[in-house]
Amino acid sequence: MSVKITETILRDAHQSLIATRMSIADMKDALQLLDKIGYHSLECWGGATFDSCVRFLNEDPWDRLRYIRKNVKDTKLQMLLRGQNLLGYKHYADDVVEYFVQKSIANGIDIIRIFDALNDARNLETAMRACKKEGGHAQGTICYTISPVHTFEQYIKDAKNLVEAGADSICIKDMAGLLLPYTAYDLVKALKEHISLPIQLHTHYTAGTASMSYLKGAEAGVDVLDCALSPFSQGTSQPPTESIVAALKGTQYDTGLDVAKINEVSEIFKVVREKYLKSGLLNTKVMGVDINALIYQVPGGMLSNLVNQMKEAGKENQLQDVLNEVPAVREDFGFPPLVTPTSQIVGTQAVMNVIAGERYKMVPKESRDLVAGKYGKTPVAIKQEIIDKILKGEKPITHRPADDIPPALLETKNEMKEYFEQDEDVLTYAMFPKVAKDFFEYRRALKYKLDKELTDMEDKVHPV
Repeated sequence: MSVKITETILRDAHQSLIATRMSIADMKDALQLLDKIGYHSLECWGGATFDSCVRFLNEDPWDRLRYIRKNVKDTKLQMLLRGQNLLGYKHYADDVVEYFVQKSIANGIDIIRIFDALNDARNLETAMRACKKEGGHAQGTICYTISPVHTFEQYIKDAKNLVEAGADSICIKDMAGLLLPYTAYDLVKALKEHISLPIQLHTHYTAGTASMSYLKGAEAGVDVLDCALSPFSQGTSQPPTESIVAALKGTQYDTGLDVAKINEVSEIFKVVREKYLKSGLLNTKVMGVDINALIYQVPGGMLSNLVNQMKEAGKENQLQDVLNEVPAVREDFGFPPLVTPTSQIVGTQAVMNVIAGERYKMVPKESRDLVAGKYGKTPVAIKQEIIDKILKGEKPITHRPADDIPPALLETKNEMKEYFEQDEDVLTYAMFPKVAKDFFEYRRALKYKLDKELTDMEDKVHPV
């Protein structure tokens, strides 16, 4: 059975290695070449790309998507969506979710990989329903992690819930690089025996075992693998596309892709890589193997964030205490998979517990909300003693969190009407109001400057 490849160079590869700073200028020369390779899909949008475009790059993320679509005519475009969280860090109203999905597909997205940090299928239903309504491919996602409650039986149950929610395919999303080769084989095999949808495998090279896991996944019958062109592969990114294609060539799993064609595109990204190495944004530390991912079961990004938090607090000598506290907090919070936003919530709480010298003396709003059920249902029920300590008498909710959020689209439109230039601006504002406002003001100033330059040029050519 031939294995297909999803290329992540335009999204997760640079999100993992250079904090999502790759601009459209870095990508433009490669787009038409990427389109000719024959990938299953190009992952090019979603995740942190939206935030990074408006916050750091002064780019309109919608313009980026439209530009990619214009230059990629034959290959499916794919994005990552955080379910009811969309591309932000909180739950949004159903009408905002529906409109976001509608506009994503209208602007060029074909496949939407939809995940929830808690594997709570209720948080995926609105996005998946909207995706299918618009004619998109809705990929349901199982966030892979290791805990006493995350058994194969649980993952099979999660997959069946996604099938019931209308998924067109299933992705095993191993965000921390914890999936070991033989476990990958057994998990793919188990899912294949219980569901009939295509299975895609996504992992990170952090612990150094990802390529082996892909080979075993292929042997177990996986349909699609996520890979990154070699200049932005390995480390905290994905396995190299060229290596996986070469390893499977001539076998029953042959991808059918041409390594020479792929290498032609890699040459473009080698230049981009050198630019970011020179600037220091691409840190060689994230390129190596970090076995701490397996020891502490935390994603690479979360680990570096914990280090930074302890440095800022002047408590670097207590980092080990924090690393020991993370699994304890995670157990207290119902064993959530460690992915945005739960990785940040668990990590920050562990830092606060250590710094305060007393567990749960300081509790951020996000921790309270997680324990209160406002992010969804945790994989295992949170113990009553933890609920009492953190919520102090407040009762957790058991229904879908978004049921408490009233429609917000009309109100959002009214709030940002002075900046409105296109329908999609409403969604940019809905995601990140303050950052969007700054971006809209920058855009307006830039437009004024360009208009003035054009007027000045015309005056010189045609003086009054």
